[in-house]
Amino acid sequence: MDEGRRPARRQVLQVAAQLLEEGGSQALSTRAVAAAAGITAPALYRMFDDKDGLLAELAAYGFEMYLAEKREALALTPDDPVADLYRGWDLHVDFGVQHPAFYMLMYGTVQPGRRPPAADEAHALLVKLLRRTAEAGRLRIPVAQATRIIHAATTGATLALIGEAPPERDLTTSARLRDTVIASLTTNPPTPPGPDLASRALALDAALETTPPATDTALPLRDTETALLREWLQQLAS
Repeated sequence: MDEGRRPARRQVLQVAAQLLEEGGSQALSTRAVAAAAGITAPALYRMFDDKDGLLAELAAYGFEMYLAEKREALALTPDDPVADLYRGWDLHVDFGVQHPAFYMLMYGTVQPGRRPPAADEAHALLVKLLRRTAEAGRLRIPVAQATRIIHAATTGATLALIGEAPPERDLTTSARLRDTVIASLTTNPPTPPGPDLASRALALDAALETTPPATDTALPLRDTETALLREWLQQLAS
């Protein structure tokens, strides 16, 4: 092939990504990728060294796809960190179900110490969401521990769904696990501050003023005691 027309590395990755999406990992031989990209096998090896090199860059390509979708979607959510956790979970699982071969390559072949930069960014995005939750006073455990729990739960749920035939796949499984996990890690929104002391004193004074005397609803206080209580309440309100 003419050197000036040889496809760039990114174009070869796009071709390999299409083969992966259409035929799974079994369709991703170096010979098939080279033929689909219109280059020779030696040229492919010069780009990626070997098949493992190609797969590593393809996994990074998958993380870039994942992050592009997640960044855009999370930018549309309201300013509620816990709502973002729920939405982030659903986006993660949906990506895996829609791109099972990519997801298996990204998360099913993980090796310690070998994570592409885009995977680090995906991890950092989860940490950021959980840190926001903690800053809002709604996280029960430390951020690092919560990160490991959500990562393990979302990955496990997604791989389980990928392993099921589409007609048998029940996404409510992920939703129930999501609700259980996130509820165990977060607290309810803090209750809004109640009325100040003056307002509460005025409210009680008003109630005392309208309480009928000598009835079942009357306070167990003598008139002089009620008058003294109302005087204290009015002093608190002033």
